[in-house]
Amino acid sequence: MARYIGPKTKIARKFGEPIFGPDKILSKKNYPPGQHGNARKRKTSEYGIQLREKQKAKYTYGVLEKQFRNLFEKASRSKGITGEVLLQLLEGRLDNIVFRLGIAPTRAAARQLVSHRHISVDGKVVNIPSYSVKAGQVVGIRERSKSIEVITEALSGFNHSKYPWIEWDQASFSGKLLHLPERSDIPESIKEQLIVELYSK
Repeated sequence: MARYIGPKTKIARKFGEPIFGPDKILSKKNYPPGQHGNARKRKTSEYGIQLREKQKAKYTYGVLEKQFRNLFEKASRSKGITGEVLLQLLEGRLDNIVFRLGIAPTRAAARQLVSHRHISVDGKVVNIPSYSVKAGQVVGIRERSKSIEVITEALSGFNHSKYPWIEWDQASFSGKLLHLPERSDIPESIKEQLIVELYSK
């Protein structure tokens, strides 16, 4: 499936946030890219603000429009607050769980590890990044993949207690999804209600 492979710093500068992780250039140029990026900003319309928030969520989690729309429709049919459920569904994706467990340094790297069959769920190899991990399932690293440099470097010194909804087992190099996170436990600065308002039009 197609993925955004363009300059990530350009996207981060567009939103003024390091949505792909720490960015040295963003800290120096914290204004939109382009010839007029540092000029006086024009007022953005309500629709523009809502659209911007949706785009930020899509880039943050590495999801394209069709997948994002499907997740929103699933969230709208579920019990609970639609915006919060949407973020929970995004957090429950296998590539995101691999990232949250510290197995990969970024979500893009996590997607690659999943696609290349380095990750298992309940002992079975799963190579679908969008796979929805359920509470109680165990996400692990295949035995032959545990020595891969990108994995060992990512896990080195990673604080596994930072996300209370997942539990890491150092002995088996695996983590269990205890439950989907509450909104207050999700660190992403996404205003999900704006996304709900956009799709509700």
